[in-house]
Amino acid sequence: MSSPASSVPTSATATNPLLTLDYLPALEALGDEYYDVVEAADFPSHQLRFRNDDLVRHLGLDPAAVSDDHFIQAFGKFEGREPLLALRYHGYQFGQYNPFLGDGRGFLYGQVRGVDRELYDFGTKGSGTTPYSRGGDGRLTLKGGVREVLASEALHALGVTTSRTFSLVETGEALWRGDEPSPTRSSVMVRFSRSHIRFGTFERLEYHQRPDLIAKLLEHVIDVYYPAVRLFTDPQERFVRFYDELVERVAQLVAQWMSVGFCHGVLNTDNMSITGESFDYGPYAFMDKFDRRFTAAYFDHGGRYSYGNQPIICQMNLKALQKPLQLVMPEAEMDAALAQYKDRYQHHYQGLMLRKLGFGADQVDDLLTDDLATTLVNQTQELLAAVEVGYHEFFLGLTQQFSPQWRTEPDHIFATTLQASDPEAAERLQLWRQWYHQALQSVPESALEDIQQTLRKTNPETVLLRPEIEAIWEPITVEDDWQPFYDLLQRVQQPFTA
Repeated sequence: MSSPASSVPTSATATNPLLTLDYLPALEALGDEYYDVVEAADFPSHQLRFRNDDLVRHLGLDPAAVSDDHFIQAFGKFEGREPLLALRYHGYQFGQYNPFLGDGRGFLYGQVRGVDRELYDFGTKGSGTTPYSRGGDGRLTLKGGVREVLASEALHALGVTTSRTFSLVETGEALWRGDEPSPTRSSVMVRFSRSHIRFGTFERLEYHQRPDLIAKLLEHVIDVYYPAVRLFTDPQERFVRFYDELVERVAQLVAQWMSVGFCHGVLNTDNMSITGESFDYGPYAFMDKFDRRFTAAYFDHGGRYSYGNQPIICQMNLKALQKPLQLVMPEAEMDAALAQYKDRYQHHYQGLMLRKLGFGADQVDDLLTDDLATTLVNQTQELLAAVEVGYHEFFLGLTQQFSPQWRTEPDHIFATTLQASDPEAAERLQLWRQWYHQALQSVPESALEDIQQTLRKTNPETVLLRPEIEAIWEPITVEDDWQPFYDLLQRVQQPFTA
């Protein structure tokens, strides 16, 4: 990482490494039933605020050979790339079907292969109006771009399957927004993800009664993003296997969110990727204290998308996806796959929580075959819900205080934490100590050093809480001082104890 100081190709564009990548028309080749060709806005100025050199390397490029001007030319001025595609989709928004969606302030810039030979999308946000802007200006506030950079990089560092941010360019316009002090500054962000095909992409095709286009798109998704499923020759079996694998991926993704204390905020079906990847970070938040009712979006008055509701909401979204998919595959077999979602989610969630408690892969496999794992995770949740301690603070304290002595002397577990000023907290802690001690005794003494290492690699020292974001935004607003942002970014990219 580093911080920065449709046209006929010119000599400048021809030598720009970002423009001479091997762009593939993978989605474009499916036909124009899935997108509209659009043009980017012309912005008054361009300042590169973030570039992701880690992803530059992932494309097989040397960051030293890619200048800030190259980024601005490609992803601020949009020179030398065509066509730009605004993708069509619908979606359930807060439970209500909306047929008036689509890429309203962004487009698919291009698709390229990484050094791993996988296909990736460049997708913009804030790049101008499209046929789906619905009266909006098609822009992204600078703060919104800063927030998404931080979210995507933080989640990636924490092991969440997520899109990432490739670049952020400030674009020199004054925007008016109801949820930010206005006028506020504008930006264009470029997202790097496996795919921008959403649940809502299929929902739109069902709305227009196009099973032919659903089958065509599904074959494309399987061919590109589900290589193991591709091996099945019978189309019906291939489609059902795809849905089963998607259920597995979503269950794993939600478990990742829940274990790191992340609340996405707006889990509408148009914000669900068909590859099972987390993306589109608007009013997200990492919770401070453990609270199943914690809600990230200020406009989610009923708490529909609260932290604790995320597993069931994603299950409901998978069920909603069955409506378009049943035009090309049997609903009963999809129901059978979805019936496994809860157990799959619990399996992944318990495994991740056991890692936060220090147990490595080998110990987790053993513990998950025992009721001890379920009880320990449940007791951890109950303790966190009952006491005045931060969710991340608890696990960081566990990391910092852990001692091999705990295996033989349970009273020393968290001996300096959560003292008996609160009788209920003390009782909860004592009960939790017993279960944690039992788990420590279930592993060989030789594993205690590994437990200490697992704690350090799993529980971050820096968490992207709301006050952290606000603290770096004020210097940007008042003094145009970006150093606090870069400092925070570096901490969330390297969040664990060395």
